[in-house]
Parts: sequence; structure tokens; C-alpha cells
Amino acid sequence: MQFGRYYEEFEVGAVYRHWPGKTVTEYDDHLFCLLTMNHHPLHLDAHYAGSASQFGRNVVVGNYVYSLLLGLSVPDVSGKAIANLEVESLRHVAPTFHGDTIYGETTVLDKRESSSKPDRGVVSVETRGYKQDGTMVCVFRRRVMVPKQAYAAATVPEGVDPERPSFPEPR
Repeated sequence: MQFGRYYEEFEVGAVYRHWPGKTVTEYDDHLFCLLTMNHHPLHLDAHYAGSASQFGRNVVVGNYVYSLLLGLSVPDVSGKAIANLEVESLRHVAPTFHGDTIYGETTVLDKRESSSKPDRGVVSVETRGYKQDGTMVCVFRRRVMVPKQAYAAATVPEGVDPERPSFPEPR
């Protein structure tokens, strides 16, 4: 299984559909809120959300949806990344609720070689997240610095698999 891509493997216009999706549970949402100190009752208080919000139920915190989509994209986009350089834009376009399943896809928008280091390049991508019914819930653009294949292979010690550098040797 491929985990990430080298600079040469990205093609402008390519679309990577991330699978599997993730069904968001109440536990997921509440734990993320508590870990990040977001105590807004729209996310944590079912009575408040049911009686005092336009949605009539808890809404999943947007940063969890973004983080989930970012994670879903790692095997296809940033698994070999040297650095995530920038999130250029982030929009939440529809609410996500407990029980919704999130799927994502990423389009390669641009790529350029690094002007300061010949062993890497910068890839610009847009990731879109959809609920199980096809409703887009989140879209963001980011730039990722990735190694070039020849340079990455040259830096791996002899006898180490560059695709699985931490995989132990079976005995």
C-alpha cells in the first residue's frame, strides 16, 4: 500500500478519493471538544442544541471535521511530507451531525520545485469533505512540501526499505 507520494508522483488535476470514510460518533465529537477546550453547548449539550439552536440537535465541531479530512488525506497526499506549510483557506459549508459519515477527496491544484533546495517540491491541493448523502461539508486548500524520489532514496541507509523504514525485520 502506498503511503504518501513523492514530488514526481503528483500530477496537476489528479483527484484522490480517500477511503474508507469515518462515521462521526457523539463520543468522537465530545472528546475532541474536551481535548481542545471548546465547551460551546452547541456541541456538548443536547438539551441546549435541541431547544436553543436552529439545528435542533448537536452539531459536530468544525475543527474536528477539518482534522478528520486532513487525516483521511494523509495516505494519498502528505504521507511522505517534509512539512505542511500552509492552510490557505478553510470553509465549513454545511453542518455535520452525530452519525454522519464523512468522505473526502483531494485535487492537485499546482506543484513547483523548491527554489532553495533541489531535493524537494511544494504541492498545492484542495480537499473537499462530503457526508454520506453527497452534501459537501468542508473544503480547504493547503500547501505541502514533499521530497523528490531520487533524493529520498539516496538518504535511506542500506538495507532499509524506504517505504517502511520503521518496519522491524521478522525473526
